[in-house]
Amino acid sequence: MMEITVFRAIILGAVQGLTELLPISSSAHLFFIPWLFNWGEIGDFDVALHFGTLLAIGIFFFKDWLKLIKGGYDQVVNKKKTFEGKMFWYIVFATIPGGIIGYLLDKYCADVLTNPQIIGIALIFMGIILYVVDKKAKNKIKYQNMNFKQTFLIGLSQALAFIPGVSRSGVTMTTARAMGIERESAAKYSFMLSAPIVLAATIFKIKDFVFSFPFFVGVLVSFLVGIVVIKFLLKFLQKGSFKGFAVYRIIIGIIILIVYLSRV
Repeated sequence: MMEITVFRAIILGAVQGLTELLPISSSAHLFFIPWLFNWGEIGDFDVALHFGTLLAIGIFFFKDWLKLIKGGYDQVVNKKKTFEGKMFWYIVFATIPGGIIGYLLDKYCADVLTNPQIIGIALIFMGIILYVVDKKAKNKIKYQNMNFKQTFLIGLSQALAFIPGVSRSGVTMTTARAMGIERESAAKYSFMLSAPIVLAATIFKIKDFVFSFPFFVGVLVSFLVGIVVIKFLLKFLQKGSFKGFAVYRIIIGIIILIVYLSRV
């Protein structure tokens, strides 16, 4: 198991903040960097770093979450229908299948999936899919116009994110784009959808955390970088595309495979 130093916590926290919210796979990078430098396995520190980006999502979209929770409550208790109430329950139902399938994959296939060959291939394959889908998809559906079928399918797709290299944000944004959801809306919904599963994983693993100074440094760095990345991506996607991220995925995937083959 990796020794968590302040230096490593800063590096891995920055990596998590950058890669969790961009469609380039944080799990792949958090595996690859310790593996490349022979630091050892990251273990439960992975979940702690994810908690940092969860805080970033929670604070950046704080007003949105308040409206969603209130809307969800009003829809059940006061029978008052609003967009926020509808979206709250969309996120709840979309989280359930992805969470169950992802939990089973993580519990029974984790050792098999954390393989450099699988990670490299997943990065490349999903990079190609992201590029093709984003290029051909139309920007016709906004966040506020998403329906239950679209949100549910996006939620179901995030189960694949438990394969390192696939990327939760990558697969959910790709699925959203395949259904014609505009890029900025696809990113926002992907961020909102990730929060319940990351929160559940944090609660489940919290008993295994070692609350040391490097632990808090890693979480803080992940949080701060995450805030910057959310703001950047939402603004960038107003005019930009996912092409650059797709190309990056392919390059990193090839590098991982080359390093792996050189060590065999």
